[in-house]
Amino acid sequence: MRTQLRPALVSLAALTLITGFLYPLVVTGVAQVLFPRQANGSLILTDGKPVGSSLIGQSFDAPKYFWGRPSATSPFPYNAAASSGSNLGPTNDVLMKAVQARIDALKTADPDNPLPLPVDLVTASGSGLDPHISPASAAYQVRRVALARRMEEAMVRQLVSQHTEGRQIGILGEPRVNVLALNLALDAVK
Repeated sequence: MRTQLRPALVSLAALTLITGFLYPLVVTGVAQVLFPRQANGSLILTDGKPVGSSLIGQSFDAPKYFWGRPSATSPFPYNAAASSGSNLGPTNDVLMKAVQARIDALKTADPDNPLPLPVDLVTASGSGLDPHISPASAAYQVRRVALARRMEEAMVRQLVSQHTEGRQIGILGEPRVNVLALNLALDAVK
């Protein structure tokens, strides 16, 4: 028994040291040197203070702000500790009622909007944390935001254009607009 116990304990101690301490220190050090912004949460700063992350959505519901994609996390929207979708199927009554309520809220906020309602404004993403909306979703909201802020629609459209990110490495994903960055840019306009 002793002949087996000593090598087992030595192996446990060595592997704990390597995988529990040395490897995390090396990976953290490399990340801090090569990718410091990403390693620290891709934080967005205003006046030197963090106001959010470019990777996690936030809830905006005032008419003067662009609204993000709905979040299905609980107990509150965009809860990064509970990332999840609703897992409701397309014919589920609960999902259909939630989508209809979102459609009604968007139509109430801007009843004369002639544009088609983009699907990403009424359906949650798989993670429930999506910080982006499609350019079509941003375009749908330009009129409401411009009216609420008493700004020219062209100026708001220009801000949307400036905050539209292209495909990653030119081929992956779709163009997208980071809602937090766009809303902060709107707040910065005098």
